[in-house]
Parts: sequence; structure tokens; C-alpha cells
Amino acid sequence: MTDQSTDLRLPTEGERWRCAGCGNLTRFDVTRTRRTTEYWHFDLSGDHQVEEETVRSEAVEAVSCRWCGRDDAIELVDRASADTAADPAAD
Repeated sequence: MTDQSTDLRLPTEGERWRCAGCGNLTRFDVTRTRRTTEYWHFDLSGDHQVEEETVRSEAVEAVSCRWCGRDDAIELVDRASADTAADPAAD
């Protein structure tokens, strides 16, 4: 696997990822860094729940195809025009 030279970002509402290597549209390993502020509510026994979370920043560091492992063939495509019949998960 090689370093990705493209600008990595999460797909918008009208986009999705596609592996140009094998056609995968559904399964990706995503490495991302998030900086958040969270409101933690502790009960009397010391257990907590996160009741609010605000994402301050987020960066996608790597995306690779779960099917073929490539990280140099991930592309953003239009969600409506994606060829779902070519997806290996369609079987």
C-alpha cells in the first residue's frame, strides 16, 4: 500500500467512496483524528455517560478498501450515479 496523495475528506450527503481497484462501495477502513468537547455525566457509583459531544475538528488520515486493501484507489463518486451492481458486496 502506498501513501494517498489525494485530499482525504468524508463524503458529503451526495457522495460516497468507491474503490477504483475492485469496485467496492460499502466497506472501508477509515483512520481519522477527532478533537471533541464532551459533557460527561457521572452517576454516584462512578460510571459515566457522554450526554453531549461537540466535534471541534476532524481529519481523515487514511481510507483503505476492506475488500482488496488498496489505499491508493479510493475516490469520491456521486452517490446517485454509483454503479452498485459492480460492488463485490452485491453478491
